[in-house]
Amino acid sequence: MQERARATRRSLLEAAACLFAEQGYAGTSVNDISARSGRTSGAIYFHYASKEGLALAVVKDRFATWPALAAPYTDPAVPPLERLVALSYEIARALAEDTVTRAGARLWAERDTIDAQLPDPFALWTTAATRLLAQARTTGHLAHHVRPAATARTLVRAFFGLCTLTEALEGPQTVTDRLTDWWGLTLPSLQRGTDPAEAVSRAA
Repeated sequence: MQERARATRRSLLEAAACLFAEQGYAGTSVNDISARSGRTSGAIYFHYASKEGLALAVVKDRFATWPALAAPYTDPAVPPLERLVALSYEIARALAEDTVTRAGARLWAERDTIDAQLPDPFALWTTAATRLLAQARTTGHLAHHVRPAATARTLVRAFFGLCTLTEALEGPQTVTDRLTDWWGLTLPSLQRGTDPAEAVSRAA
């Protein structure tokens, strides 16, 4: 793809993401995206075919690639549970600060109103969390009663609910603080033989 075309696609995606994050899918029109981006509606249809296609592109650009954030957290010198906590902070910051990630999360929550099959990021993310919990068991850091797969599934869903509800009630600026509170309650039930407060402090 030529550089000019790539720049056009990117400007359209970022303009749409800003509007989707602010107004939601139903509240955003193609004309709104055209006005925000400074591009014609024809450019939108040429590059993305429809508003649904643009919404799908926004979700794929950030929100659906959360599992890729796990790649930097493979250092065997860092305890697996610390890596899991650090990953959660990275995702929470993206949800709070990155417009495209925020738009992707809102679009996924509104997926029933969108005539497109949006990708589900939670299965791959749960797999990444399961792997880290299994590694914690191997290294002796995981409590005996914890089952990695079931626990990962619960943690991922609880985390997303925490971020969503915190933003709705208090705003995105408090998400990391509430995440610290949450891990302070959650880590003691997962860990064996280390100080939960110390682990949260290092990861945050």
